[in-house]
Formats: sequence, C-alpha cells, structure tokens
Amino acid sequence: MKRLLISAVLCALAATVACNPHSRKPLAVRMAASEIARNPSPTNLDGIPAGKVKWNYTTGLELLAIADAGEMYDHPEFQAYAARYFDTIVQSDGSVLTYKRSKYNLDHVCPGRALFELYDRTGEARYKMVLDTLYAQLQGQPRNPDGGFWHKAVYPRQMWLDGLYMAEPFYAEYAARNFSGAEYEKAVDDIVNQFVVVAAHTYDPVTGLYRHAYDDSREMFWCDKATGQSAHAWGRAMGWYAMAIVETLQYLGVDNSTQPMVEILNHIYTVLPKYADPATGMWYQVLDQPGREGNYLESTGSVMFVYAMLKGVRLGYLPAEMEPEARRLYEKFVERFVKENPDGTISLTDCCAVAGLGGKQMRSGTFEYYISEPVIDNDCKGVGPFIWASMEYDRLKKPVSGTAAD
Repeated sequence: MKRLLISAVLCALAATVACNPHSRKPLAVRMAASEIARNPSPTNLDGIPAGKVKWNYTTGLELLAIADAGEMYDHPEFQAYAARYFDTIVQSDGSVLTYKRSKYNLDHVCPGRALFELYDRTGEARYKMVLDTLYAQLQGQPRNPDGGFWHKAVYPRQMWLDGLYMAEPFYAEYAARNFSGAEYEKAVDDIVNQFVVVAAHTYDPVTGLYRHAYDDSREMFWCDKATGQSAHAWGRAMGWYAMAIVETLQYLGVDNSTQPMVEILNHIYTVLPKYADPATGMWYQVLDQPGREGNYLESTGSVMFVYAMLKGVRLGYLPAEMEPEARRLYEKFVERFVKENPDGTISLTDCCAVAGLGGKQMRSGTFEYYISEPVIDNDCKGVGPFIWASMEYDRLKKPVSGTAAD
C-alpha cells in the first residue's frame, strides 16, 4: 500500500509531471530541454539581457550540468548548447570577456570547470589558457593567516561557505590532471585545508550547523565580534558546502589526507534531519530557524542537499544505508518543487534569487534579510543541482517506491 501511495504522489508531481506524455524522458533531460526552450541563447541564462555576455558562475554551473546530462543521456545538442556560451565568451587569445583576474573573486573560478571537458573534446588551446589563468588566480588569491582564501578581494579576510564550491572542485580537477608527486600532495593539502578552516570558523556548537560566513578581522557589521561569524546558517550556503565536498572528493579520492572532508560531510548529514520540515523532508531558507514565521521551504538549498547525499552515497562517502532515504528525499523534492507548465516544459519553484553579506546593499545576514530576497522560478543555482540530482537518482537504478525514474 505504501509503495502504491508514493507511486501515486510521484505520478501527480504537482500537476502530473510524471503522467505527462513527455514524462518517459528522464527528468534531467526534461529540465535541460526546458531551460534551452526558455533561453535559446545560453548567454541569456540567469537573466542576462540579450546582446550581453557575462562570465558568471551561475551560468557556468547550469551549463556544466546541462552538458553532463547530454553526455549521460546521449543528447549531443545539450553539449553543443553549452559550448556556444564558451565559444562566445572565450577569445582566440585565451582572454575571457568580462573576467578580471585582479578582482580575485572565487565566483569567477567556477564557470571554468566546463572547460576541462571542452578542451578534451576540441583540443582548442584557448580553453587550456583559461584553465591556466584560473589556476594562476587561485595561486595569487589573498589568504588569511591560516591559509583560507578570501572570498573576493573586495571582501578582505572573509570566508564564505559558497566560496568552497566556487574554487575547490576546479582546484582539485586541475591538480588531478596536471600534477603528480610532491606538487600534487601540496595541492591536496591546500584544498583540504580550505574545508577544514572554514568548518572551524563557521561551526555553531549550539545547532551543529555551519554559519554562512565569517570575518577573520571581526570588523564587518554583520559578524559577531567574538567569533567573526555571520548570524545564521543559510540553507544554500550549507548546500554549496556539501556539494563542494562531494565534487572535490571525486577528483582527490578518500585517503588519510582527505578523511577530514569525509568526516565533515557525514556530520552534515547527521545534523540536517533535525532541521528538515517534517511533512516534506525539505529545508528552510534560514536553515537554523525551521518553522519560524516568514521562513519558507527553499528549493535551491534543498536540492543541493539531496544531490550531495545521492552522490555521496553512490561514491561511498556516506553510508550505503542512507540510499533509501536519499532516494525518498529526491522523490519528495520533485513532489514539492517541480511543476508542469502548459507548454510541456517543467519548472523549479521557490528559488531564493540571491543572498549575500555586506557589499553595496549592506546585506546584514539577519533572519529578516534572508527572507526579504526575491523568490523566483528556475534559478540557475537550483536548476543545475536538480539536473545532477536527477542523474544520480537514475544511476542508482533501484526505485525504492516501485516507480520509474521518469
């Protein structure tokens, strides 16, 4: 009976996503195709106006996921769509439109990840030149005394959980492809240290969660003057952190040097259930304030947790016993956040459009601040991880509900 009920719920998928004639296609394929239909030019993803181009981590994130789906499900048009963006923005001399190394912005490293595969496939030297430029940025990135990267040059002495995803998977893949021996070991130690120091500085012993960021100088208006921490654990920030761990470990592997990352990941998934919504299993925008008036279930952070859990289980970073729960949470995510549109496309709902700390907007990191940011559909920061989560769900091949992974 329970399996039949779950099957019925999935079949509904917020207005029949799974019962639609298109539903025989995997959800990763449907979402990628939906995004291409909504944005015929990849340069317009993330709301970039027509005729403009921007070296943008959100665009790069989603295009990497779309290209990965193209490879897994044999849709070369997805890879071609992603390649159009990089062909446009990367110039023949290896320069990148709108990119400035002097900004030392970790966000600007993230979109380069797609260039590893693109360089492998095309052999075009300009793509390798960009990869080398981004690695050089990391080598010159300002650091705190404990070695932690500053998030940006304009945010001196600050580490944000977001920044771990922006930099470390790229750093790890670059090291795995280019280094060996002592040079490789030095890079691994540096990468692992980024995860360890940010965990030490953002950990909240009261909740067991990690706060969004910390300021090593204790000078920013948004930080606690004793700890340097921001005021709350923000859902998407911890989602970035969880994804960063699994995507970095896939290049470095698990051994004594990377074991601290595995321990952090397992701690995250020990604590997260305490803050999930009992009815849906999903997580709130302000993670450490579940159920508080004004707080809401937020899709981008939730899908990052689901994706990292599915991938962590598959690759052995999380216990195999967690697989049924990971699959159940994916199904619950689809039920809660994926909707069918009249034109046959699908959308991801309830995405926090943006959130940060400080800057020109003087973002305070308070509860009131986080819930004030716009909520939209189909934000790149949710769409990309949803495509990857759907791919991980399909890889496991054993539906716990007795339903196909449509």
